[in-house]
Amino acid sequence: MRFLSTRGEAPEVGFIDALLCGLAPDGGLYTPKHWPALTASEIAAFASRPYAEVAADILGRFAGDEIAPDAIKELCEDAYAGFGHDAVAPLRQVAPGRFLLELFHGPTLAFKDVAMQVLARLYEHALAARGRAITLVCATSGDTGGAAVEAFGGRANVKLVALFPEGRISEVQRRFMTTAAHDNVRSVAVAGDFDDCQAILKGLFADTTFARAVGLSAVNSINIARIAAQCVYYFTAAAALGAPGRAVAFAIPTGNFGGAFSGYGAKLMGLPIERLLVATNGNDIVSRALEGGVYARGTAQATQSPAMDIQVASNFERLYFECAGRDGAQTARAFRAFSASGSLDLPPAVHTAMRETFRGVAVSETQTARAMLAAWNHCGELIDPHTAVALAAADLAPEAASGAPLIVLSTAHAAKFPDAVRAATGVLPRPSKAVHGLADRVERFDRLAADSRAIAAYVRAFARP
Repeated sequence: MRFLSTRGEAPEVGFIDALLCGLAPDGGLYTPKHWPALTASEIAAFASRPYAEVAADILGRFAGDEIAPDAIKELCEDAYAGFGHDAVAPLRQVAPGRFLLELFHGPTLAFKDVAMQVLARLYEHALAARGRAITLVCATSGDTGGAAVEAFGGRANVKLVALFPEGRISEVQRRFMTTAAHDNVRSVAVAGDFDDCQAILKGLFADTTFARAVGLSAVNSINIARIAAQCVYYFTAAAALGAPGRAVAFAIPTGNFGGAFSGYGAKLMGLPIERLLVATNGNDIVSRALEGGVYARGTAQATQSPAMDIQVASNFERLYFECAGRDGAQTARAFRAFSASGSLDLPPAVHTAMRETFRGVAVSETQTARAMLAAWNHCGELIDPHTAVALAAADLAPEAASGAPLIVLSTAHAAKFPDAVRAATGVLPRPSKAVHGLADRVERFDRLAADSRAIAAYVRAFARP
């Protein structure tokens, strides 16, 4: 398996190089040269297999011959052994033809755990084999940072710096990062929003001298291994509901578009997905692009679903690349122009190709709160505000004509956002074991301006003290 950059100006690499680099040297995102193809019988067989086995099967197709099948199987079994549900990502029916896919049973109660726990073990395996050490910098809108700290804390040959926007994430999200006691982890509160953190991260990669000096890599969803790992739960959920014998649809709360693009990746691999409904909060750059054909940056708004408070969705470049006929030169021109101007008119052919699978719905704060209340009143489910955005979008969007079952991605546990849930429902979520002790732990983090030079100096000092 080989991987190429969406911008077409970087050499093709193998899986381990794509994993360890994170971002391609031309500023593009790695994507498979050819997506793995699964047969109908292979997809159907997933319905009776444990989640870790399905993960090993799918990740093995991306890794090719670079990691032995037995090694991938072992690391997947280890990654999911600590999840709070034997199914890892169970389905729960909430209405006729509508299901919640619970992706919050990992150690930090968010869907980011599903990929991050595997990613940490992939890194550890690859670094040991190559005798290397790396520095990971993670820009987080809330959940990625906590999942990365939990997964990489204490691991050999890795140092991790998590950048989060100060005051724009929930206390529980913050404490999952800042109460870690591992010496190889640092958390930094940045005086800005997530887009500032993400821009700084991309700037660090663009400085190739700096990137080489610290052994820079990334665990955001710009990393293709994250996308590969997130494809898995689309297959397990769809197979449980009868795929490939019948098509399914998904509603996905999105910020950086990694989870939604993973669904598209699963479709490219052969999963019969009729529709991917992309749900945004007031930070609606993706839903506006899908519906109106203009991908244009706005001002990031603080909402009750902070992991989605993003106005530049990195993985949208991967979708553009696929829908532009995998034209790297066109993709490079488009996204360099977007970086300069903050706006991109989608070519009609690209927009039409996107609309073959995707629909976008923006959900207001009031609609989000009403969805949380409705879930509690109608089926006794306390859901977090991100899941509520997807449920609200499902109510606002026309149903699929075929009557395909709709799977709503439930991306975080309600206990991560207790204030928002109580304000909407009047009920305080019961703290899980993972949350219970956070309030008593000492926080450890640093504060920095949204200044790339200051953060680069901080990372350099930590990476090479």
